[in-house]
Amino acid sequence: MFKTNEYFDGKVMSMAFETSEGSATIGVMAKGDYEFGTSTIEHMTVTSGIMKVMLPDSNEWKEYKEFETFIVAKDKKFKVQLSEDTSYRCLYK
Repeated sequence: MFKTNEYFDGKVMSMAFETSEGSATIGVMAKGDYEFGTSTIEHMTVTSGIMKVMLPDSNEWKEYKEFETFIVAKDKKFKVQLSEDTSYRCLYK
């Protein structure tokens, strides 16, 4: 069934579910700066708002808008900056 997740004192929340492609979450992040770690390959798609992302092994921020996707390898860390509340879908492979 569904599982809810809460991080960063409730500033990041998601709901996990299974799809035909694998495990996924749909979530929201409050305006702010965050750092996440991966345990699988993650395909993150912005569904509303804008996400500035610093991917592993990069020193530059890249902006992702609605319906744009970025991929983070397994066992890596990445940073996110949000100037507004933003929603996303993350597929774990």
